[in-house]
Amino acid sequence: MKLEPIVVSLLDTDLYKFNMDQVIFHRHTDLCGEYYFKCRNRDVRFTAEMLEEINAQIDHLCTLTFRDEELAYLRSIRFIKPDYVEFLRLWRPIRSYVETGLSEDGELMIAVKGPLFSAMQFEIYLLEIVNEVYFRMKYDYDMLLRSARERLEQKIADFRSGRYTFRFAEFGCRRRLSRAWEDEMIGRLKAEVPNCVGTSNVYFAMKYDMTPIGTYAHEFVQMYQGIDSIPLAYTNHYAMKDWYAEYDGDNGTALTDTVTTDLFLLDFNRSMVNNYTGVRHDSGDPYAWGEKIIAHYRKYGVDPRTKLLLFSDSLDFDRAQQLYDYFKDRTKVSFGIGTFCSNDTCEKALNIVIKLQYVNGRPVAKLSDDTGKAMCRDEEYLTYLKQAVAFRIQRESRK
Repeated sequence: MKLEPIVVSLLDTDLYKFNMDQVIFHRHTDLCGEYYFKCRNRDVRFTAEMLEEINAQIDHLCTLTFRDEELAYLRSIRFIKPDYVEFLRLWRPIRSYVETGLSEDGELMIAVKGPLFSAMQFEIYLLEIVNEVYFRMKYDYDMLLRSARERLEQKIADFRSGRYTFRFAEFGCRRRLSRAWEDEMIGRLKAEVPNCVGTSNVYFAMKYDMTPIGTYAHEFVQMYQGIDSIPLAYTNHYAMKDWYAEYDGDNGTALTDTVTTDLFLLDFNRSMVNNYTGVRHDSGDPYAWGEKIIAHYRKYGVDPRTKLLLFSDSLDFDRAQQLYDYFKDRTKVSFGIGTFCSNDTCEKALNIVIKLQYVNGRPVAKLSDDTGKAMCRDEEYLTYLKQAVAFRIQRESRK
């Protein structure tokens, strides 16, 4: 079974990839990274035919370059700088950076290794490819599409009826059913649901004249663990400092949980509280997290109603509405909703990730506020990182 090309534009990725890459391009071109794929579903098996198609799709991906109109669109985003756009004019995905394989029991293996400014760009493209290949070759795609459309109809009806009143952005490209479905879904949300305020997908933001939304991901904070001169328990501090220096406060929603929110809050001092427009939740109890963030703002005399809480952890619309009702009178609230928008069908969606695991040969890790989300290929390093984080939290909490 040969499929049509899945990725047809290098804009078909999350905005935060360009945001992070611009910082790396300006400040950290000496970093090299290694990313590894993981499927968290226990019962999923890939076939040799799927692997063959995945490889063919990666081959096609690596023939793409940015078109003039795509570069012009990136240039129109106020915080994307002209020299970085000109770099992208020269950049392309390099096939030799990507290795793939299949174990005897059907476990898919993907590794990306190369200069970090280039290797990091593969993540979303590869996840889009793996998802679409799997669902088109494993199931009756037309059946999946019918069920996705039926569920979207109900979601739109629920917004129109007033059941849902919150505002959200579509964050679904990494685990979408297909590019065609994400296209159709975003087009309908744009036309029929005023509560949908944007999308993380830059290609569809351009196509539908929507706001592209995103700041940075865990990998941005993780990469600082690979810089020798930075103490492990202070990587969040240096990541936020570089981010603010790059964007001067114009692209400012901070992600709190890379090395736990408790450690993040030690670095989220009065200056950073004022510099960042809000914070994003991606693991742990969202209600406890929200209360903790609100208390932190009040500690510095900042009115939480002037700041944004952005929730993005495995949300559906019911959970989002509950969170909105709980926090709406005390702070600004919005949501990034992914798989529930882009791959809600009669079959279970894949829970797949590609995570940064090494920088300049050194292991790196995400701890998160949910121990089940921690991912590191070096258990000894993971233990060491946890100890460093715990030591700083314990020491500074005495002050």
